[in-house]
Amino acid sequence: MKTLLIVYHTMTGGTQQMAAAAAAAARAQADEQHLTIRLQRAHETQPADVLAADGYLFATPENLAAISGLMKDFFDRCYYAALDRVNGRPYAVMICAGSDGQNALRQIERIATGWRLKPVADGVIVCTHAQTSERILAPKTIAADDLARCEELGAGLAAGLVLGVF
Repeated sequence: MKTLLIVYHTMTGGTQQMAAAAAAAARAQADEQHLTIRLQRAHETQPADVLAADGYLFATPENLAAISGLMKDFFDRCYYAALDRVNGRPYAVMICAGSDGQNALRQIERIATGWRLKPVADGVIVCTHAQTSERILAPKTIAADDLARCEELGAGLAAGLVLGVF
């Protein structure tokens, strides 16, 4: 039995929709006898959760051109406990961005490099174009085509874990 851990933070619901879409597609792709999907908020995720997983999907909003504070808190709390203990495990990233999301993606890629994780897909960045205070703080609705990209990522991670590709 393998485990895909999907760790996310959300403030306005966009990242949660993305993570939920990926989790649903991963569950549909894999039978429950071979793969467990764990969808967890970043502030609830502990080092033991990271160590128990066989693959990871990290999802965060872009806040001030960076990963969210609670996503950084997750990495801060779990980084050293997992260092040299998760080498080679597969991961992917999803960013819910107001602008381009590239810096947030780079931050997670650098952390994953330190953990010696293996990237297995390009990061998915969904841009909401929220540039005013009102739009930034407003609840988000992610478009169907963007959710489909999240679903593809979740299904691909699940399939790779089940088939032993990763």
